[in-house]
Amino acid sequence: MKLTYKGKSAIVTGACGGMGLEVSKNLSKNNIAVLMIDLKKPPKNFLKDNQNCTYKNIDVTNFKKLKKSIEIFCKKNKQIDYLINTTGVLWFDKDISSTNIDPKIWDKVYEINLKSMVYLSKIIIPKMKKNKFGSMVHISSVDALSGDNKPQDAYGSSKAAMIRLSKSLAIQFASNNIRSNSILPGAVDTNMQRRWKKNPSAKKKLAKVIPLNRIGEPQDISNTVMFLLSDQSNYITGTEIIIDGGITAKP
Repeated sequence: MKLTYKGKSAIVTGACGGMGLEVSKNLSKNNIAVLMIDLKKPPKNFLKDNQNCTYKNIDVTNFKKLKKSIEIFCKKNKQIDYLINTTGVLWFDKDISSTNIDPKIWDKVYEINLKSMVYLSKIIIPKMKKNKFGSMVHISSVDALSGDNKPQDAYGSSKAAMIRLSKSLAIQFASNNIRSNSILPGAVDTNMQRRWKKNPSAKKKLAKVIPLNRIGEPQDISNTVMFLLSDQSNYITGTEIIIDGGITAKP
């Protein structure tokens, strides 16, 4: 099945992480103009090799700067068709049980992971409504689905809230032909999991527990994002897709 795209422009947040880079690259290959938003810069030559991409160094928790850059991009491209929200922080050493976490850490995780989604909704959805078209994909996590005896409670609960908010946006704006879906990745080899470089045996041990016997790659997530943006998925909204190699299906 060949995927096709009605839209011509996209916003990608967290764009310079592993998933964001793959999504940006695939969008660019499909002649879709991409605004990459991140505090981290893209790798050397990435923008040269993906000429439909532009990059802006923006903190997604800064509403004014976020709005200004998106407005400029929208004016240039006349519309915004897609939002791919890969923003997220997972602070293993600081994000702990809610009984012990520093409230400032809790608030900051929520501000980055969830409040930024609110900001993006406020800025982008009105533009999609004008064009009567839009598709949004939000990267949540399988951590949203269960508890943990080694918890990252702020991360997991904020990612669960993203699913609920995505569903609500899907229902609110379905009549405007705007879709909203979530992807829940399991273990994926990105910079967020840099702990594996220090402890490669932990990565191998985890891979053995996963039914497909491997850790996910950013491309695994990007492939599903591209499907959810495509014309071929135009009857899918308000749902979530788990991409975890089968680990959450285990008893």
